[in-house]
Amino acid sequence: MTSIDWDALREVAKKAMAHAYAPYSKFPVGAAALTEDGRVVSGCNVENASYGLGLCAECGLVSNLTMSGGGKLVAFTCCDGNGNILMPCGRCRQLLFEHSAPGMVLETVSGFKTIEEVLPDAFGPRDLEAFNK
Repeated sequence: MTSIDWDALREVAKKAMAHAYAPYSKFPVGAAALTEDGRVVSGCNVENASYGLGLCAECGLVSNLTMSGGGKLVAFTCCDGNGNILMPCGRCRQLLFEHSAPGMVLETVSGFKTIEEVLPDAFGPRDLEAFNK
């Protein structure tokens, strides 16, 4: 695994945030993650006039991951329009879990934590694989 340059990852998240489409909430969000093979993927939030159809930055990031060759995420950070670290919502934690390597590290408002710490006892693809064996 590639070592994690958190400063560089935060900068990618900030650049992604600058592309956010947030005319309703005025709350732009950017996210960036490192993959197992050393690629960096990012995403930004995209709102919609039908509020429930908005996409979180993590959705864009996972789409970017899939489009750029897939793989598993090993490190993740997310920021608001002022560059402050954000904690992914529960829905987005589940989305990230689906695409994470075991032990993926997230930069959170209370320090660095693994995906398993921020989403304990999560159900995901590993459960389905074990069930289908």
